[in-house]
Amino acid sequence: MSVVLNIAEGSGKFSKPDRRSFYVIARASIFECVAILDILHDKDKLSLNDFNALLLKADELSRMLYAMISNLSAT
Repeated sequence: MSVVLNIAEGSGKFSKPDRRSFYVIARASIFECVAILDILHDKDKLSLNDFNALLLKADELSRMLYAMISNLSAT
């Protein structure tokens, strides 16, 4: 939820630095989610197939946010 909420909040900001800040926080939240997935997989609460599928989605979201952050960093 943190990822989505930070993207939404950042989208409502007018200045590029403000939007960028929320997108950076959203991207960091993705890394937190990946850590949670690791824990769930290690505790056998998440199958390897589900883990890998979710990891791919997290990677895709991370790359998208990175592009958004980079675009807001350009002068």
